[in-house]
Amino acid sequence: MKPIRIIVLAVAAVAAIGLALLVRNMMAGKPTNEATAAVPVVAEKPMARVLVAKRDLKVGERLTASDMDWQPWPVDAVNAAFVTDGSVTTAAQPAAEAPAPDKGEKDDKKAAKAEPAAEVAATVTRAVERLGGGGPKAAYVGAVVREAFLAGEPIVDGKVVRAGESGFMAVVLQPGMRAMSVPITVETASGGFILPGDRVDVLLSAQVQSDNQEGAPRKAFMANLVLQNVKVLAIDQATQPEKGATTVVGATATLEVGPREAEALALAKAQGDLSLVLRSYADVGGPSGVATSARNGASGGSVRIFRNGESTSVAVN
Repeated sequence: MKPIRIIVLAVAAVAAIGLALLVRNMMAGKPTNEATAAVPVVAEKPMARVLVAKRDLKVGERLTASDMDWQPWPVDAVNAAFVTDGSVTTAAQPAAEAPAPDKGEKDDKKAAKAEPAAEVAATVTRAVERLGGGGPKAAYVGAVVREAFLAGEPIVDGKVVRAGESGFMAVVLQPGMRAMSVPITVETASGGFILPGDRVDVLLSAQVQSDNQEGAPRKAFMANLVLQNVKVLAIDQATQPEKGATTVVGATATLEVGPREAEALALAKAQGDLSLVLRSYADVGGPSGVATSARNGASGGSVRIFRNGESTSVAVN
């Protein structure tokens, strides 16, 4: 190949390369160094996990594990009342496009933000350590909502009542219902197999006086069903059995009753001994309240009064 042809080909190749570079720069719109400078700076932001409501929660609802979830939350925005798991991670957050401050100003701002964030993280960690026992989320399972929550709203102590806290029983009660306690023993509470949340009947047994065929007084006993299908709210101060427990032994049982049921129960307590009869789960949908026999007894009958060895019957309407 002639030297002149080689020179022409070399000049053409250089021109083609230069033209390609020129077209690429024109298509990019800006020089390479300017495009690089326009990329926003990415900063690592510390994030905590906050316990929030997964759905709207109404007053009186009992929290379950499925009602709550962990949600990432900026550490510098975590309120001391929020419930967290104590972990802190980092998440990339794009910085706003603004003139870059000098190095000294940037360091001052980082220090100012780091101090409150570290303080909040330390407070959160201490709170988690105090909770203990299965983690902070488990501590709220079974709590009752005192004030309504919206979906995504952080769970806070001031809006729920946990078991054992003041006001828990008043929140657990259904509207219009009352809590009333009766004495029990192992024998009168189905051997301890009655647990909070079960349904029971209340049976009255008492000793009465009656006359034999010759008219002489003699001892006799009676049993009467007072209440049926009422809910057990607590055994002593236990509003729910311990995990895995099949029995609860206590000295008192707190029942959920209406105003009329409370009157019948108070009268029965004064007349004799009370026993709780455990109902099957298959029967919990049956009639609830004052038993038919107790209603009939309250509406009519007679009372025998003994005075100076003589007995008289008085009609009661």
